[in-house]
Amino acid sequence: MVRLNLLPWREAARQQRRQEFLTALGIALALTGVVIALVHFYFEDRISGQQARNRYLRTEIAVLDRKIKEIEEIEKTKADLLARMAIIQRLQKSRPDIVRLFDELVTALPEGVYLTKLEQSERSITVEGRAQSNARVSAFMRQIEGSRSIGQPRLMLIENQDKTGKERSGIGFNRFRLSFDQISPGPESTKTTQ
Repeated sequence: MVRLNLLPWREAARQQRRQEFLTALGIALALTGVVIALVHFYFEDRISGQQARNRYLRTEIAVLDRKIKEIEEIEKTKADLLARMAIIQRLQKSRPDIVRLFDELVTALPEGVYLTKLEQSERSITVEGRAQSNARVSAFMRQIEGSRSIGQPRLMLIENQDKTGKERSGIGFNRFRLSFDQISPGPESTKTTQ
């Protein structure tokens, strides 16, 4: 019987399989590296694209914020103008009331009563003045109550003049302060005046 030595051939086949395995392992590692690199570049591209969109949105938001501020300023200016127009309209409507107020004051003011100060706050008027006697102040208040445009007098202060004032003028005047309301004429009173 012939004996064949197959060991070197088996060793050569084992070496070749090892070589093939290492080659396949190298190719697999290379392919894995390429896939990892491709995935990395893909996600980097997506991230940079999203960052570009975010920058664009930030610039657009800044532009819109500026426009919103401009709109708010315009709205504020509009509100100021509307408030001024309302004041002007109210003044235009109250113009006849001022004339009527002074006309009624002149009519209601009795002889011996002199006004030194007049203040108006909304529909309330406060007057200060001098009167020869308390009775003249009372007459002035009755005249105010009987008026169509002014009414509801309230006496706030009445005091006698000191002696130095009497010596200077020869007659002592009482100092007084009273307030009353300006009454808006109703539709029936405007019809009668026209």
